[in-house]
This record gives sequence, structure tokens and C-alpha cells, in this order.
Amino acid sequence: MTRDIIDINDFIILVEEAKVNEPTTDACFFDEALIAVAFYGSGNVDLTVKYGTKQKEFSHTKGLALSFYANDNVEFIHSVSASKPLECIVIATAAKTIDKLPNQEGELFGDLLNQLVNPSDHYVEGPSFIMTPDMQAIVDSLFNIQYEGKTKMMFFRSQITALLSHFFGQLALVRTQRINTAEREKLNQAKDILLQHIDNPPSLSEISKQIGLNTFKLKKEFKAFFGVPVFKYLQNERLTLAHKLIRTQESTVQEAAWHVGYDSLSSFSNAFEKKFGYRPSQIK
Repeated sequence: MTRDIIDINDFIILVEEAKVNEPTTDACFFDEALIAVAFYGSGNVDLTVKYGTKQKEFSHTKGLALSFYANDNVEFIHSVSASKPLECIVIATAAKTIDKLPNQEGELFGDLLNQLVNPSDHYVEGPSFIMTPDMQAIVDSLFNIQYEGKTKMMFFRSQITALLSHFFGQLALVRTQRINTAEREKLNQAKDILLQHIDNPPSLSEISKQIGLNTFKLKKEFKAFFGVPVFKYLQNERLTLAHKLIRTQESTVQEAAWHVGYDSLSSFSNAFEKKFGYRPSQIK
């Protein structure tokens, strides 16, 4: 378990990562009242938030951007396992200094996260949504920084700024496309079906039957919720997984392509280069 705290301007950045062989839990508190956004990476770890006699459970955290207000009476508990490692980046600011943030960030928090600026409980949950591929790519890059020293910190600062900008931009869009809780659950089911059959996914009509949502609504709501069409999301996940397999030397380029469902190595390499800007054989 690693936990790093970094100050950038008036923001506190908490970077948490944990990979374990046996199921374990990790709990943390904040020392003061904060307004924050948590960005979850590829681990899909379980989260429990406890405050007073109340608690909130999250079981679909992969790719989640979750905004919240929390004071020192709130406990955050991550349940980590070998299949659900922890990758989380929290961008936070002290509630008492929200009006002093530079570059109009304070105004954005006030306009788009008003319920957090004026909390009614120890823990108040703000808007949450699944990150766009651009946001997910930033989070992935922050857990795989290749630079060192001052260059590493420069890169980290720039990516945090970009991530927060994407969050507010996407939040403004999500506010105009409300999706009810029942449909969110169905969309998460559709996402899980895709990821469980990443090398040979079912058709849209088959997914529609499994989750009880007609094909037209599945296509429309999936894009609104996840930011991309169904099979574009699948392609992004395939290539991200392949990148990890090659980077960690778990697979050769050919093996990674087969593992994520590509029969043609040239098609895989072209799609890979289009997403990452370099060929899979160039990964170091």
C-alpha cells in the first residue's frame, strides 16, 4: 500500500495504490473538512463510506469520478484483493479556502458543486460519472509515469490540471443528460458484460436482452454515461489491457493482440498506434 500526498497550488493531491495477494481493507480519514473529487483507475476496488450511523457502498469504481464533501467524522474504507487492486487519485481543497482558489476554480466549485460548498451532513455526495477515455488515459498515465525528479513533478502537475479541467467540462455535459439510478445499473451491467468477454463480446442485441434495455436506448444512454459508443469503449479497454500486458512483459505483442480479441496483428498495431501515438513494439 502506498499513499502519497502532494500540494499543488491550493489543492491537496492524494495518490493511493495497493496491490495485494490476500483480501485486505484500508481505511483513511481526512484531518479537516474537504471538497474533493476521487478518480478511480483500473482496479475496480470496492469502497465503503461511513459517517455517523450511515454508510454508502460502491462496487463499480473502475473509471469512476466521484465528487464529495467530507469532514473528519467520515471514514473511507477500500476493500482490496488480488483481482481488485486500488488505484485512486483524490484532488481536494479545504472547504474553508474554496473562495481563495485561483483561476476561477472556486467559481466552478460553487456553480457545479453547490451542494458540496454548502454541505448538510458530515458526508455529502456530489455528482459522479464514468470518466471519458481522455480522463481515464490521464489517470493511467499518472500511475505509470516514466520520468524522474523535477520532470516527473512537472508532468504530474500538468496532468492533474488537465484532469480537473476534463472533470468540470464533462460535469457540465452530464448535468444536461440525467440518467436515473436503475438505468445506471443496467449500463454498468452492460459494461461488465463487455469486460468479461473482452476477446469475444456479445452483440448489442444480446447485451440488450441480458440487461433489459432496448438496443436504441442502450446505444444512446451508454454514450451519454460513458462518453463514447459501446464498441469504442470496448476498443479502448482492449488496447489499455494490451498495453499493460506488453508493458509488464506478461505477453508478447502477438499474445496481447490475441488476448484482447484481435486476429490481425496489423489491425491491432494500427489501432494501438492511433490510441497511444506509438507502435506496441516500441513499449519499453
